[in-house]
Amino acid sequence: MLRGRHAEREVVEHLLARAWGGRSGVLVVRGEAGIGKTVLLEHARGVAERFRVVSATGVESEMEFAFAGLHQLCAPLLDRLGALPDPQQAALGVALGQRAGDPPDRFLVGLATLSLLAEAAEERPLLCLVDDAQWLDAASAQTLAFVARRVEAERVALVFAQRDPSPDANDADVLAGLPELRLDGLGETDARALLAGAVHAPLDERVHDRILAEARGNPLALLELSRSTEPAPSAELAGGFGLPDALGVPRRVEESFRRRSGSLPDDTQLLLLVAAAEPVGDAALLWRAAEHLSIGAEAAGPAEAAGLLEIGARVRFSHPLVRSAVYRAASSSDRRRAHGALADATDPHADPERRAWHRAQAVLGTDETVAAELERSAGRARSRGGLAAAAAFLERAVVLTPERAERARRALAAAHAKHQAGASDAASELLTVAATGPLDALQHARVELLRAQIAFSLTRGSDAPGRLLDAAKAIAPLDAVLARETYLEAIEASVHAGPLGHGRGVLEAAEAARAAPAPSTPPELVDLLLDGMATRFTQGYEASVPTLRRALERLRDHEPGAENDNRRELWLASRIAAMLWDDEMAYMLTSRHVRLARQVGALATLPAALDTLAAVLVHAGELTRAAELVAEEAAITQATGAPPLPHARLTLAAWRGRQAETSEIYAATVQNATARGEGTVVTLAQYALAVLHNGLGNYDAALAAATGPCEYDELAHSSAALPELVEAAVRAGEPVRAAAALEQLSPRARASGTQWALGLEARSRALTSTGAAAEELYRQAIERLGDCRMTTDLARAHLVYGEWLRRERRRKDAREQLRTAHELLSEMGLEAFAARAAHELRATGEQPRKRIVQPADDLTAHELHIARLVATGATSKEVGAQLFLSPRTIDAHLRNIFRKLGITSRRQLRDLQLP
Repeated sequence: MLRGRHAEREVVEHLLARAWGGRSGVLVVRGEAGIGKTVLLEHARGVAERFRVVSATGVESEMEFAFAGLHQLCAPLLDRLGALPDPQQAALGVALGQRAGDPPDRFLVGLATLSLLAEAAEERPLLCLVDDAQWLDAASAQTLAFVARRVEAERVALVFAQRDPSPDANDADVLAGLPELRLDGLGETDARALLAGAVHAPLDERVHDRILAEARGNPLALLELSRSTEPAPSAELAGGFGLPDALGVPRRVEESFRRRSGSLPDDTQLLLLVAAAEPVGDAALLWRAAEHLSIGAEAAGPAEAAGLLEIGARVRFSHPLVRSAVYRAASSSDRRRAHGALADATDPHADPERRAWHRAQAVLGTDETVAAELERSAGRARSRGGLAAAAAFLERAVVLTPERAERARRALAAAHAKHQAGASDAASELLTVAATGPLDALQHARVELLRAQIAFSLTRGSDAPGRLLDAAKAIAPLDAVLARETYLEAIEASVHAGPLGHGRGVLEAAEAARAAPAPSTPPELVDLLLDGMATRFTQGYEASVPTLRRALERLRDHEPGAENDNRRELWLASRIAAMLWDDEMAYMLTSRHVRLARQVGALATLPAALDTLAAVLVHAGELTRAAELVAEEAAITQATGAPPLPHARLTLAAWRGRQAETSEIYAATVQNATARGEGTVVTLAQYALAVLHNGLGNYDAALAAATGPCEYDELAHSSAALPELVEAAVRAGEPVRAAAALEQLSPRARASGTQWALGLEARSRALTSTGAAAEELYRQAIERLGDCRMTTDLARAHLVYGEWLRRERRRKDAREQLRTAHELLSEMGLEAFAARAAHELRATGEQPRKRIVQPADDLTAHELHIARLVATGATSKEVGAQLFLSPRTIDAHLRNIFRKLGITSRRQLRDLQLP
């Protein structure tokens, strides 16, 4: 079967050699059914003599069982579970049903799996073989894809075999983008040799040619079709091809298996069917089910003699196509008998989910008892983090529910589960079922709410805000708490859509929210946020400050538990803090969000938290730390398959003054955001562009860029853009526009009252003033900004003050301010603003100091992040747990770090002054 696969064998053997040498690797073997993927995996097993080998096989009928495939792979390694950090132990233990607990974050399960594989590979290299990966359950597939994107230095090799999708398949391929090896058909010489080796009797030449033509180089097809050697009419062989409507190669192979199994005794065929319907390969379970059907052990003999099945400690089909051929060929009634016997043979206490699933497949028509059992199974699956499995159980329960109202209720629950699992199309279909009712008023409103939430998740802009408003109004008399949450969601959606939104805008959403049911007493956090946001857009910035500040203080004083780390309110509050120019609150909230996400391993929400904190750090002048977080966010999104987040990357590039990089990120960001209708992302990008051009001294471009965010009065971006617009307008000779922006900025800054806000207001007013008044305002700005966290704005205050002093011909005083500005800006890495300060300083007759090159300058942002963590005394295991890498990978990075820094120990690293 490996004839003609010399190059493919070399690829596999090279992968194993690299893993043996300490460099992990991944390979996805792709091709049609029967092309030799499984055989290549077995070759890998055969040559990996010095490796420990673990394996898993995806089974089509097991795709609804969360983490079933992962359990196959990890079960032999669970003796090392105790070596993992506690959060990882808990996550993997819950996912695999080893312990009870809260539903684990799916990416924390991925990290735990990576750590477990790394631990197992410490003793000797580990080879993980995953066959029929296209049939893995969703949770296992996502977990293993995450692991595959994170392995680096763990001495682990992962080899997946995945069948080509059918033409009508629309599911996302979680393994896409990983290194792959494509298996195509054998060449004619090798195909003829394989066929000759399989047939030991003279073969009619026409039959010989027919087999070669139909097999198209597929090795399994050559072997299976050679078993059926009936002569074919010459017309079928015209040109060496079958008729246009002939079955494809996999279907022909499957048909061959079907004919072979169909010739066996009835009891043997039924035993084969039970084995095909039982995906675990549990021989004891198979025989218990066979006993329920009065099938004796002798029934296995003909199947084994035909080369279709092996029954030992495990039950194994000779090829996955045998399983599918047997199952598809069976009548519906026989399938139900097989599943019924398996349900009766499955322990209801040890494996209630699988028993419920088999019972569901055994039902003809509807059955409330089985539907209720499926619903309970959905709850258990959800508790283990198997959202896709929970959705599948609920979806099947809907079909089996006889009573219309109960069916509608379950359809609504299934739609929620599908939406949470990312299957929006399936969720919409289930909502259509739910809408047929009968529904009570609240259920009907929940249907419309979920429709709106699905629309917002898919398109961001469009008509989602209006639909959310309609849902909120319908819910208002029925559920006050849910109504207020929905009104807040509608305002957020309107803000997000911004100038790209269709239909109702943020003002209409805010006005509608004023009619929301009264808040609870005392008001909860969501009540304060809703009232503050509604006030912000109906009565103005200043009027909203007291309520919004109370919301921020509520979050500050009452930290949510780690299990609530992904609450929408925390992210929204971070943006509100930036809008209020509350630097300490913005830093505290974003840092907390990152800490909580790390604590529970919530990789689904950690990238956004890192992105937001990085943006705050940029404004605080900590660009090196911000770059480290951006690198970490990029690594996580790459590993999880999520799209990268542009906010911090764009902000960082703009403040660094890197025009080409900023322009590239800006163009991609605006294009993608416009396509999705995310107006707020566009205004963010425009703000970043304004910063870039103010740094470069391109004031007309800066003025144009800052105009958009200020005209669309969004939360944080307009507050940040107003000072940029004032500076750009003054320098571009547009005093009227500068005065208008200052008129908008000043009352907001005074309402905010923070040193950051008042410092920016003073700096902006100084730019529009002259004489002694201007100088007093510049000094006031420096004093206030020196008393807040945002060092970038302090440095820029020194810069514009120095520029003003030089134009006032006070060169000595100008040198002092410009020297301070240049040193601050250079140290922080604000390259364009530093160049602007250097130019002004040279104009006063002084040469700016050059920054001294540091050894750490050669480190990448990712390496610097690791170095900083290790310098605090953290172990490789502790650093790996924080960065979602294995300890061995951290050690590999440390070797590079030591080489670049010219040191040899962690102690020396702790003694260095890292930037």
